[in-house]
Amino acid sequence: MEKTTQSVNTSVSAYIHIPFCEHICYYCDFNKVFIEGQPVDEYIDMLIREMQLTRQLYPADKMETIYIGGGTPTALSAEQLDKLLLGVRRELPFDDRNEFTVEANPGDLTLEKLRVLQHYGVNRLSMGVQSFDDRVLKKIGRRHSSQDVFDTMKVIESSGLTNVSIDLIYALPNQSLASFEDTLTKALALDLPHYSLYSLILENKTMFYNWMRQGRLRLPGEDTESDMFDMAIDRMVQAGKHHYEISNFADAGKESRHNLVYWDNEHYYGLGAGASGYLGQKRYKNHGPIQHYLEPLRHHCLPVVSEESLSLTNQMEEEMFLGLRKAAGVSSLRFQQKFGRALTEVYGDVLNDLMARQLLAEKDGAYFLTKQGLHLGNDVFEQFLIEQTD
Repeated sequence: MEKTTQSVNTSVSAYIHIPFCEHICYYCDFNKVFIEGQPVDEYIDMLIREMQLTRQLYPADKMETIYIGGGTPTALSAEQLDKLLLGVRRELPFDDRNEFTVEANPGDLTLEKLRVLQHYGVNRLSMGVQSFDDRVLKKIGRRHSSQDVFDTMKVIESSGLTNVSIDLIYALPNQSLASFEDTLTKALALDLPHYSLYSLILENKTMFYNWMRQGRLRLPGEDTESDMFDMAIDRMVQAGKHHYEISNFADAGKESRHNLVYWDNEHYYGLGAGASGYLGQKRYKNHGPIQHYLEPLRHHCLPVVSEESLSLTNQMEEEMFLGLRKAAGVSSLRFQQKFGRALTEVYGDVLNDLMARQLLAEKDGAYFLTKQGLHLGNDVFEQFLIEQTD
């Protein structure tokens, strides 16, 4: 990014990427490396330097949310976490009343590490559980067992931290409907304020993708996957969890504020190797390989590998396909305030067509996915990528 100071909203959010893992899962395509032998301490130093350089270029008075993901942030030692979080709090102006999330893996999180997180204002944990079926966990390359999840939850409870979310994945290899239902039952028995449930996506350059091409991967069929999705919605709603986004469920007031930054198409710093950010009218991406990320920062330059300036059309498209992921949908009033154009003026024909097909509905000036639309979300989103004129 160029070296002139840009105007940006007075408040932004921050995503901070820790690319280190103690184990690589078969389905994961996130930017990550085995932690052993990696320059972890230098990475933390350069990450803090990137925070300084980014804030100089895109000043912000306060952070709405901070999210540290990976990789596995809790693969860092307590001392390394302390060093990282000290830098985060020094460089990013944060109000402790706002949401500060760190991702964790069952089995990695000790009481010592939790105390470090809490000392620096971390008030939310997101834990990658994926399944409570040990047979399935082994098949997808996870190191932890279901017992590790329960043990880690006891550690978290003893710390007094209560705002915890877990991720689950369905449509996994050899996963039956009964196995998934058992996972839902055990997950809901924890009575957590937030749950994220994602269907397996076969991403390029993952072991699962290679096995699929070799015919070595047995996945549930589309009908079973659809049944799993419906079961997840039914069980979560019955348990009092609000289905506020396609893949996310929460108690009232416990929605992920950070993820809502993405779905509301707001600005955020993307910090770390392979991280993406959205500042001004630009989306940008950092170098992914560790040394490629570190080298420019050693010379006090940002590690950006690509950036895209968004036209008004691009911004409106993103507002639609990101916003429609939320149960609340896209507000006509917010669209008008943000872009100076009426939603129906820009997308009237598309909206009418999708409502006629019963994939979208409208209430009080907001457009949102119907139950049928939830199952065909990608088909709906594609309709808003038809070229419009600025």
